[in-house]
Amino acid sequence: MTSDQSSSLHICHIIAGASTGGAETFCLDMVKALHERGIKQTMISRPHEQVVSALAERGIPHYSMGFQRWWKYPQQRQIRSLVRANAPDLVHCWMNRASSFVPSGLSQPVLGWFGGYYDLKNYRNCDFYMGVTRDIVRHIGAASGKPDRAYLGHTFGTLAEDPPVRRSDFGLPDDKPLVLLLSRMHWKKGVDLLLEAAARLPDMVFLMAGDGPDLEKYRRQAEELGVADRVCFAGWRHDRAALLALADICVLPSRYEPFGTVIAEAWFAGVPLVATRADGAKQYVTHEKDGLLSDIDDLEVLVENLGRLATDQALGKRLVKNGKKTYQDLFERESVTSRLIANYEDMIARHHSGLR
Repeated sequence: MTSDQSSSLHICHIIAGASTGGAETFCLDMVKALHERGIKQTMISRPHEQVVSALAERGIPHYSMGFQRWWKYPQQRQIRSLVRANAPDLVHCWMNRASSFVPSGLSQPVLGWFGGYYDLKNYRNCDFYMGVTRDIVRHIGAASGKPDRAYLGHTFGTLAEDPPVRRSDFGLPDDKPLVLLLSRMHWKKGVDLLLEAAARLPDMVFLMAGDGPDLEKYRRQAEELGVADRVCFAGWRHDRAALLALADICVLPSRYEPFGTVIAEAWFAGVPLVATRADGAKQYVTHEKDGLLSDIDDLEVLVENLGRLATDQALGKRLVKNGKKTYQDLFERESVTSRLIANYEDMIARHHSGLR
């Protein structure tokens, strides 16, 4: 089977996230990209509204499942029945929970997707693995003892065009540099650190797009720091391209970030990037070339990097130019999709040749 014959493929996706975070968003983006390439697909997932509507629009069958751990074995039987009835060529499990629910002994190859440095105990019924960064692939190979079954599968940063939005929609002025955060509201993401930085940068405004368990805590922190009039918490948004079009700087101040697709999205959108040396960024972002980096929890350098980009237009243009090149080399939608299809085909061929 070759990529020219890719329309004959049938992939069953299983994703079990309780909320629509980065992995769920990328899974749906990839399903859309594969659909455009003629790949037949089936989805088993929780019934998130945007997932169900996107699949219905494309005529992709969707089967709803709760993925409750206390009801695991009956759901595994249901998955087995759905896979048997739909007869896909490969089952793609997106992340930990989905992989832990896939039943053993399927006749199709099973791919387990890693968005981070996960424990392989949840992937015991997977035949192949895929990591979103080179170092995650290294981790998988070392932990499994089967590096030949670990594939690299970058996420892509290409975004579909969104209806435009205005700063006034968020109560933010047009005459100050706007810093955009696209992130879950969680301690791992360094949101509290960014609010501390906002307090030291009175001539900048901040748009925080995301939801999560610490959202209300960060609202209170913004009030306590006296920056609530310059910080907008926009909640979870699906118009990332429109938000990036508003931004002067995109920031990712994470304490823990295996990759962070927003890095590639900022490069695609032509927005200067500021990030921390979390696992993902330090593998792919080159300081002073296609982004500015600070050590994790280094408030002083984070403030310095944001301030530099607010005043140094030449620096911003250089980061954007080089970021676009990195995006085109590694994170462009068509090439990432082509590599995934080729990897699917390789796994299927190896499985049929008797690899176990």
